[in-house]
Amino acid sequence: MTRSLEDKLKDYDSPAQMLQNAQIGKYVYPIPAEFSNWVDEQLAWRNTAVLFDQSVHMTDLYVKGPDTIRLLSDLAVNSFKGFGRNKAKQIVCCNEDGYLIGDSILFGLEDDEVNIVGRPNIPNWVQYHAETGGYDVEVFRDERRLDAPDAPRRTYRYEVQGPNAMAILEAVNEGGPLVTKFFNMGEITIAGCKARTLSHGMGGQKGLELWGPYEDGPKVKAALVEAGKAYGMRQAGARAYATVAMESGWIPSPLPAIYTGASTKGFREWLTDRSFEAVASIGGSYQSGDVTDYYLTPWDLDYHRVIKFDHDFIGRAALEKMTEAGGHRTKVTLVWDKESILEIFGGLMDVDGLPPKLMEMPAGHYAAHPYDAVTLNGAGVGISTYPVYTANERAWISLAVVNGDLAAPGTKVNVLWGEADGGTGKPVVERHRQMTVGATVQPWPIHTASRMEYRKQD
Repeated sequence: MTRSLEDKLKDYDSPAQMLQNAQIGKYVYPIPAEFSNWVDEQLAWRNTAVLFDQSVHMTDLYVKGPDTIRLLSDLAVNSFKGFGRNKAKQIVCCNEDGYLIGDSILFGLEDDEVNIVGRPNIPNWVQYHAETGGYDVEVFRDERRLDAPDAPRRTYRYEVQGPNAMAILEAVNEGGPLVTKFFNMGEITIAGCKARTLSHGMGGQKGLELWGPYEDGPKVKAALVEAGKAYGMRQAGARAYATVAMESGWIPSPLPAIYTGASTKGFREWLTDRSFEAVASIGGSYQSGDVTDYYLTPWDLDYHRVIKFDHDFIGRAALEKMTEAGGHRTKVTLVWDKESILEIFGGLMDVDGLPPKLMEMPAGHYAAHPYDAVTLNGAGVGISTYPVYTANERAWISLAVVNGDLAAPGTKVNVLWGEADGGTGKPVVERHRQMTVGATVQPWPIHTASRMEYRKQD
């Protein structure tokens, strides 16, 4: 008998307890860990070019039918005026109270057909409403399978990025001019295979994402790899890929605000007890017994800039009140102090007492939803997510959400590293002691050229 997320929650004292002690660790990328070494793979997207294979780790939801745009408009904070074939955007959805469900990339395949690509949060939310809201649409789900990562998907999906990316893509292009304007779609033909493209990327560098029929993937990749040899291109494995979003300033997985409240009860009853929302973990030193303390607003992640009150959508009234209230937190990059990092790694070799929480390199996060406490003078002032080491900056960095008055570059704060009382019941968490890490606020993306030029690609 299939149980729902709502059923599973009844087995726990609170949603927070369930998530903090979930038995699954961080989000997995089922590709080789390294193709060469993760340091050179990181350096490649900043200095030459990199090839990301995104064919197997994301959920693809296809929605088609006369009510496709109406469905999306009813759910998303974004405006859909003028949206259609060869348009793309970052779709952002909230619950009735204005807290984030999540975000995904939305591809306009046709005027009445879209592809939603990302972690399962948004595909699940859209599919639920498509099936229960009386919309005239058809839904097809192409799910990643960790138990069979080589199982065919509907499409392959590659991304070529870096200073040499466009030269590589031009070298293999057998079709017409490439569409390079930011977040616009076009076409490319490689090795006789036609693919569609999106000017968008993970590393904050110029390049294109491209996709086509899954069976064309090996031939297209071989052509890209061969052309990339002359330009220093490297393929990126899972270790490097787990760090790229932090350099570009994207927080991949805010906890979806669906675990409480009457307005999302139907969704919790629709989700199974094996859904992403039901098995994903919270990890880190920010440990509240109230799951709503983990909910984030569009302002927290800098998504308020895409909110358009030109249509009715779930959460509109709440977001209008938040807009008027002000006082929002701000997303920043934190650069962790070298001395604190050395103290953590040195503590791993202490012979007495518990060691610090291990910081795996290059990605130190160990849960699907990492939340570490940011403090100043002993008071909580925000949350830090996804600590990683970047060879491009030769530093440990994380993306954080802090009180607005602390967002100026150069501001000093602290991050509490490790979980309380030796760690929660997650099997990926070894017994450890907490440590305080000094950190300095910087902008996002941390790389100045990426911050200034990425969205100007044309």
